[in-house]
Amino acid sequence: FGELMKASHQSLSEDYEVTGDEMDALAEAAWQQDGVLGSRMTGGGFGGSTISLVEENFVDEFIQETGRIYTEKTGLSADFYVVEIGDGPVVQ
Repeated sequence: FGELMKASHQSLSEDYEVTGDEMDALAEAAWQQDGVLGSRMTGGGFGGSTISLVEENFVDEFIQETGRIYTEKTGLSADFYVVEIGDGPVVQ
C-alpha cells in the first residue's frame, strides 16, 4: 500500500502537475525516513497536506527529521498532526 501511495504522489506531480515544489519536498523528505510505509499529497491539489503512514515507534524521529529536511529545502516549517486508526463502527 505504501508503494502505491508513493506512486500516486509521483503521478500527481509528474502527470497531472498538481502538487507543487513544497508538497513534493515534504513527500520526498518523508520517503527518506525509517519506519515510513508511504506518503503522498492529500486533498484537492495545488497546496495543502500530505498523509504519511509511519510505524508507531518512528513517529517522533519522523517528525523531527522530515520537518528539518523540509525546512532546509523550502525555508518553511511544517505542522504535523499525529492520528491513530481505530476499529471503526461496530454492531453490538
